[in-house]
Parts: sequence; C-alpha cells; structure tokens
Amino acid sequence: MQRLLVALLAAFDAAIAAAVGLVVLLAPLTLLWTLAFGITADWGALWPLTGTLWQFGHGVPLAVTIPAELLVALAIPPEAATFAVSVTPLAFLLFTLLFAARSGRRAASSGAWLLGSLSGAVVFSLISAGVALTARLDAAQTPLPLAIVLPAAVYLVGALCGAVRIAWEDGDGGLLDRLHDRVDARADWAPVPAAVVRGAAFALVGVVGASALALALTTLFRGGEVVALFQSARVDALGATVLTLAQLLYLPTIVVWTASWLAGPGFAVGVGTAVSPAGTQLGVVPGIPVFGLLPENSSIWMLIVVIVPVAAGAFAGWAVRSRLVWEGTPLGMVQRAVIAGGIAAVTAGIAALAAVFAHGSIGPGRLSDVGPSVGPFALALGVEVLIGAAILLLSPRNRDELAEERTDRWLAEMTELEPLPETPAPASDVPVREVTAFDDTAPLDDLRGFTAPPVDPADRRD
Repeated sequence: MQRLLVALLAAFDAAIAAAVGLVVLLAPLTLLWTLAFGITADWGALWPLTGTLWQFGHGVPLAVTIPAELLVALAIPPEAATFAVSVTPLAFLLFTLLFAARSGRRAASSGAWLLGSLSGAVVFSLISAGVALTARLDAAQTPLPLAIVLPAAVYLVGALCGAVRIAWEDGDGGLLDRLHDRVDARADWAPVPAAVVRGAAFALVGVVGASALALALTTLFRGGEVVALFQSARVDALGATVLTLAQLLYLPTIVVWTASWLAGPGFAVGVGTAVSPAGTQLGVVPGIPVFGLLPENSSIWMLIVVIVPVAAGAFAGWAVRSRLVWEGTPLGMVQRAVIAGGIAAVTAGIAALAAVFAHGSIGPGRLSDVGPSVGPFALALGVEVLIGAAILLLSPRNRDELAEERTDRWLAEMTELEPLPETPAPASDVPVREVTAFDDTAPLDDLRGFTAPPVDPADRRD
C-alpha cells in the first residue's frame, strides 16, 4: 500500500510540474492577448500557441512557415518562408528538471525511488501527448514523436538524478544497495564514485557562476547598446514586454554561450561568424536587443579567460581532496587520477548536453547556425577542468595531511588495544560514601575510600 501511495504522489508531482509550466506560459499570454486584440479576439489560437511554446521550451524544434500574405506585406523573399527554430529557451527545461529532481528525492526517501520516478515520467508523458495532440499550429509545427518523448525524457532524467542521489546515500534495499556493496568491497576504490560526482558538481557550479558573473558585467558595460537596439526596433510597450520576457526565458541559454566563450571555442551568431576570446568575426547581426552584448572586437590577450574553467577545476579538486582528508580516506595516486579524469568527463558530458540544446537555428539563411559547437565546447571545457582538478588532486600531500593521517592511524591502533585491568582500591575501615554528583562540601575522608594523611601537631597553626 505504501508503494502505491508513493506512485500516486509521484504522479501528482508530475501533473503539478506540467500544470505549473503551462500556466506560467498561459497567464502572461492571456494578458498580452487581451491587450493586443481585445476581449472580442479569437481565443481559439491561444491554447495551441501555449502548448507549442511549452514543447519548444523542452527542446522540441519548431518548423515555422510564414503565410503568403505576410510575405508580401513584409517584402520577405520566398526562400525565407520556411525555416527551423531549434535554440531552446532553457528556463522551462531547467524548471522541469528541478521539479522532477525534487519529486525523485521524495520517492527515494519513501523507499520506492524507481517506482516513483517511472510513475512520474509516465504521467508527464501522457500530459505531453495530450498537449502535442491538442496544441497544433499551422505556422509553427512540432514533430509529434519528439513533442511526446522529449518533455517526458527531461522529467525522467531529473527524477532519476534526484532519486539515485538519495538512494545511494541512504540505501534502497535492492539494486543500488547491491551495487554499493560491490563498490565498497574494494576499500581503496569505494570513495571514488561519490568523489567524482561531488567534484563535477563543484566544477559545474564554478563554471556557471563565473559565466553568470561575466554576463552581468557585460550587461553593465554594454547596456547602452541593448537599449539602443530596443529603441531601433520601434516597438510599443506591449512589444517591448514581449521582447523582454522572451530574452529572460533565454537567459540560461545565454549563460551557456558565455561559458563556451570563457572556455575558448566561443559561439556563432550565424553561418561564417565567430565570437571567441581569440577574435570576433561578425557580419550582419539581427536586431535582437540581447545581441547588443556581443563584443565588437577581441584581443589575443583575452585568451587569459580560459583560466576561469581551470580555476573551477582546481576548486573541485580542492573540495574533493579536503573531503577525503576530513573523512580519513587518503587515496593512492591512481585513484586520485581516476577522480580527476572522472570530474573532467562528467563536466564535459553535461556541457555537451547543454550545447546540444543551446545550438541550432533561429531563422532562415545564415541564421541556421547559432550557438556553441558541441564538440569543441565539451572538449575544451573538459581539458581545462582536468588540468585544474589534477593540480590539486595529484600534488604531493603536505605536512598537515600526513600528520592528520598519522594521528588517525595512531588513534585507530589505540582503540584496538585491550583496556588495562583496574587496580583494586585499598582496604579501609572508613565507610565509603557514594557521591553521585559533585559536592564541594563533602569531607575528603569520605570520598571513595580516600584517607587524608595524618597531620603533625607541630605543623598546625595556633
């Protein structure tokens, strides 16, 4: 019955996650729809637009088709009438991941992590199928299989990550416990998996934090260009609101672009363009206000920014090494090298996955290649994190670590020794008074057989 309850609660969590994501889109769209078209507007297109944008936020690409009358009105060439939009606004995807991870942790704490994760993913896939079948737009179509699978896959990955983390630490009485026992059978390799995951988390936090800080500083110094692009767009208050909300949804995606710039490979804003610390090569850039943050030129000296990912790797190596020393589990050189390589591999894998969603097309023609390249970004970031982590993990241990290790070993040996036999108290005719608490007024002669030495009368004072 308890497992059934866990499955029902996980399914309810999935339904809440999907509903919140849809409402977050539907509420502002309803307001904007009312302001733009009035109360008498055709509300039939509001739900298809909401569902299509929700699918797009989970990585589903859009096939946009501009109507013929709009082509003539805007003087758009016919070859630009159909194009793909595949650069994902990662804000929706991150929300689903975090919500699913929370649900997975709750299921793992209840003792049914796999059942809870699968139950939530099934319900989320059913909701995705319902949205995909009912929200269809002629102007922006999504592939039906991807519209059903991708949102459910995002939720499943988040739920499994949150559940496995708790079940690995607390135990699940099943598959993970057996795997944990096999890992613990090798005492010298048992701390390695947890150290790799912990180090990768520290490295990713360091890279993301540095990228967000760099983006904030760039906004501070180049905010005037962003305002100028807003003004050149010649939109009213409603249009400015729509542009601002859209750019906020793309904020995590832009952080990924910034991380690729810090790592060295940079990113593209069109076919044949490049924005990297080594140099900037731009052609005609769309008048999107956020593109005002792009640097106009670069210097070879800006390659010094690659120290930032190296520092993030060093931070991860320091955190892992400090934890191992604090836990009293010093590892050999081979194990520490494997930890450094594992941290770099996990970091590179997650960076590659983020680049897959942050790279793609945003329009016709040369705008079909926008964002960081997956391979160079993952490879550069992995190598830089590996260098930083290896510096801290493979360096010789200092005196404090060796002294702490010797102290721990001495304490372990002392606890294994048998206690010495107690010496019996000397016989005495004076009765022993049991003292259960500290009593500073008790006579010394009555304390556990202790007899005060005789005092010579000559030593007494008058």
